[in-house]
Order: sequence, then structure tokens, then C-alpha cells
Amino acid sequence: MGQKHMAAADYADYADGPQDYRRNRRNPRLCKFRRSEAGITLIELLVVMVIIALFATIVGSRVGRSVDKAKHVAAKSQISEYESMLDQFKLDVGRYPTNEEGLQALRVRPANVPNWDGPYSKKDLQPDPWGHPYVYRFPGMHSDFDLLSFGADGQEGGDGDNADIVSW
Repeated sequence: MGQKHMAAADYADYADGPQDYRRNRRNPRLCKFRRSEAGITLIELLVVMVIIALFATIVGSRVGRSVDKAKHVAAKSQISEYESMLDQFKLDVGRYPTNEEGLQALRVRPANVPNWDGPYSKKDLQPDPWGHPYVYRFPGMHSDFDLLSFGADGQEGGDGDNADIVSW
């Protein structure tokens, strides 16, 4: 086999030029790295990882805030839905459920209620988005009845995520 001759420009990728190519052309593993195949350094890798971590932190905090806001919106929506069911109960029965009957009167017929035409909810009554039961008070302090969620902490009062979501 004849030797293949390379132009000077073809040696540009070899660290030491034509000498490196000639010296190691039979065993490429002994050849110094081509400049175009040089890997990334540890510092470059760390910089990229720090940038990714910062980006994940920023995105994660925004997603967390969106989730909290979505829980408040979901609680308000559920309260509004329960208010409609309670109004329908009143139209049929002539009164709102008592504290003893509670919201379960929307799903299960209370004793001695002749005009009950429920269930007023097709599915079981759900707790608030934080897993706490809704608080129903009849008669209400702010309207005919009070319906509220105590928020993330499950305690009356609070600010931010712990703020109460109310029907009035």
C-alpha cells in the first residue's frame, strides 16, 4: 500500500503538527488529543451546573407560588359550588342545614326532613385543597350561613397561604 500524503492544513488538528501524526499514525491511542476533540474542563462543567441550579431555583420558587395561588382559587371555587348546593337545599327543604347536619346533609338525607330532594352533589364532598374539612356555621355571623376554609395551616386567621378563604 502506498502512503497517503497529507497537506500541511490537514495536520492542523494534531497538537504537534506533522511530527505528531507521523509518530503515532499506526497507534491512534498514543496520539495527543486533537484540538477539536479536547473535552470540557471541570471548571466549565461546574459553571454550567451552577447556572442550571440557579435556573431551577428561580423556576421552582415561581411554580411554588403558582401552586399556592391555585389552591386559594380552588378553595374559592369549591366554596361557591357548596353555596349553590346549600341554596338548592334551602329551596327544597325551606331552611339551610343545621350545624349538626352540616354539609353532609347535601349528600345524605337528614332525619325528619320531608322535602329533601338530594343528593345535591354527584360526588362525595371534598376537603379543602390542604386536606382540611370546610367549616360550616348556621346561622352565620356574616350571612345566613358561613362557609370557610382555614387555609394551609388549618387554623382560624392568618396571612398569605394561611389566610382564611370565606364565603362572605
